[in-house]
Amino acid sequence: MDSVTQILLGSAVGYATLGNKLGRKSLLVGAAFGTLPDLDVLINFGGDVENFVYHRSFSHSLIIQLLLSPLIAWLIAKMHWTKSVSLTRWSVAIFLIMGTHALLDTFTVYGTQLLWPLSNYPFGISSVFIIDPMYSLPLLLAFIALCFTRLQPYATKINTAALVLSSLYLTWSLAAKWHIDNKIQHALTNKMIAFKQFESTPSPFNTLLWRAVATTEQGHYEIYASIFDSVDEVDIRFYKTENHVLNLLDDDQRIALLQNFTKGLYGVYQQEQSYVFSDLRMGLEGFYVFSFEIAKPFENNIELSDFRQLQNRPPLNRASLVFDRNTNPNIDLSQIKTE
Repeated sequence: MDSVTQILLGSAVGYATLGNKLGRKSLLVGAAFGTLPDLDVLINFGGDVENFVYHRSFSHSLIIQLLLSPLIAWLIAKMHWTKSVSLTRWSVAIFLIMGTHALLDTFTVYGTQLLWPLSNYPFGISSVFIIDPMYSLPLLLAFIALCFTRLQPYATKINTAALVLSSLYLTWSLAAKWHIDNKIQHALTNKMIAFKQFESTPSPFNTLLWRAVATTEQGHYEIYASIFDSVDEVDIRFYKTENHVLNLLDDDQRIALLQNFTKGLYGVYQQEQSYVFSDLRMGLEGFYVFSFEIAKPFENNIELSDFRQLQNRPPLNRASLVFDRNTNPNIDLSQIKTE
């Protein structure tokens, strides 16, 4: 999830575990440790591909967090203002703050390596977009109430209510994903479309309209379905890709890293004088957030490129089409690509 949401969640968990001892200071403690796992973005893992793949690895591992929490707690306990909290309670609080950060990230599609170093599998439930105001709003209101109002007698109830409401929203997102996946599966079956891999993700800032990708040997289907659509109103479009190009390239660890991290949901495109590898899960056709130049034509062959990441974000001036599509199945989201 986005950094602001993780700060708000960390503050709420911090207050829930330490509030009766530290008061408002627990909000700052929660904010700090709720941010800590994402500081891995400051590390250069060796290149654009490595930075993409290794983000949310060791710093988001529940195993590492469990091992580090007592050490961090021991260091914190040396400060004078922390003496009212036991070492055990500090350890539990820090683990819960960082652990809920990692677990919340798994609800997005990106992938979080919860079991690193035992496994580098990127867990991703893909039931919420990386920024979702409906999840963040209860936490934000509680944070404001606890920091800037005189509602301290009700602080625990307000904080608990915010955590419950945000958690209920995550529960709703799982139910919505199940409903959407079932609807899309029926639509694909009705059109007799066979596929290799499939994943659905919410469209930006909501859980009403969903985008899915179903890959085949020849390319992939981009699918849009709203909670309000009937099976016949699900929008399915096919796009050809050049994935066979990967067979012509010498073995390269970066290609294997990308294939594994995207869980097979990738597409290779020829753009001008280069071949581009795109993660199909994040973005939309023509505008994939994580795209890397992997090869260039050379004489009668192709050769590996430098794997630099390309800037290819969707145009914001067409974002209103996404919200219109929630309730209007006649909206053509391919206009985002052409206008």
